[in-house]
Amino acid sequence: MTDTPRPLDGVLVADFSRVLAGPYATMLLADLGAEVVKVESPDGDETRTWIPPEREGVSTYYLGINRGKRSVALDLRDEADAALARELARRADVVIQNFKPGGLAKYGLDAASVRAANPRTVYASISGFGPGGGAHVPGYDLMVQAISGLMSLTGDPDGPPYRAGISVFDVMAGNHAVIGILAALRHRDATGEGQEVEVNLLSSALSGLVNHSSAYVAGGVVPYRMGNAHPSVFPYEPLPTADRDLIVAAANDRQFRKLCVVLGLDEVPDDPRFARNRDRTANREELRPLLVEALSARGAEEWFELLVAAGVPCGPINTIDGGFAMAQRFGLDPVVEVGEGDRALPMARHPVTFSATPAGYRLPPPGLDEHGAELRGWLKDEGPDR
Repeated sequence: MTDTPRPLDGVLVADFSRVLAGPYATMLLADLGAEVVKVESPDGDETRTWIPPEREGVSTYYLGINRGKRSVALDLRDEADAALARELARRADVVIQNFKPGGLAKYGLDAASVRAANPRTVYASISGFGPGGGAHVPGYDLMVQAISGLMSLTGDPDGPPYRAGISVFDVMAGNHAVIGILAALRHRDATGEGQEVEVNLLSSALSGLVNHSSAYVAGGVVPYRMGNAHPSVFPYEPLPTADRDLIVAAANDRQFRKLCVVLGLDEVPDDPRFARNRDRTANREELRPLLVEALSARGAEEWFELLVAAGVPCGPINTIDGGFAMAQRFGLDPVVEVGEGDRALPMARHPVTFSATPAGYRLPPPGLDEHGAELRGWLKDEGPDR
């Protein structure tokens, strides 16, 4: 808990989103000071029931993306509840939703209706495939990993395509939504006018594929699965040591020379086959055995200490607990306590650090309709909007 001013203090967000991309975006906004009202159906956000794992009967999936919000359950098929939802949208600075394109129009909660009631509103929509030809297609991260081409890049060269271990494009789209919302709020500060912000998972995916997208668009090359290898850099992959694999990411000539010095391979950087990154990448099958033999002399942790001290990027392949432990070791304090007393919940820290307006964690993830009576009373009040 903190009374320190935060960047989005005073911004009201009406959150009609569910599952991952939208709720992740609104949690980040809440961390930055926005007051987020989570509008749920009477059955609640479906991630509440995505168990296991769980904490005291509540899905840790839901808990991980819903702190800082207040919950009200509204049945949009009921006109009285729909009217309250419209009033919330009218009062909000930001409306965010991830219904299928056009799905909120029948309730008067589409962008045109909301912005007609309040032209200052920033209305953000997140969909799978945009409002055009893909509007009718449901949008789930796994589908987009397949359709975008990411799965074709993930896995062993001779094995089947694999999904990433997280819903990477949901998270990416949530981040893109935050960027769009903040830019639109900046525009509103300058002009007094809100606008529509549209994000879709497939566009986020094609942008997020970065060098692979560029390989195709600019180079006419269709990338392919290479396991843990990198198509353009070597060494940039796991390499075995005396006890377990170590990621070695010597991505430029200077780093490669330092790597070779630590490994006792002083002459290798001057070998014409390995002198430049282009050479090392082309001759990786000749270079890899030299590195593997040298790395076999010590274990991964010892090499990590020696190589990092020399300025060579590398790291052990941890499980999630090891990742948090390393972040703590580096002084990043990766876990924060949200809520107080029996409601206190350990959660992953907001990823951005601010020197003057730090993120804060005022509310734990809400129970379904936990703030319903309070919010309904507020929305029925015909006094000041806030």
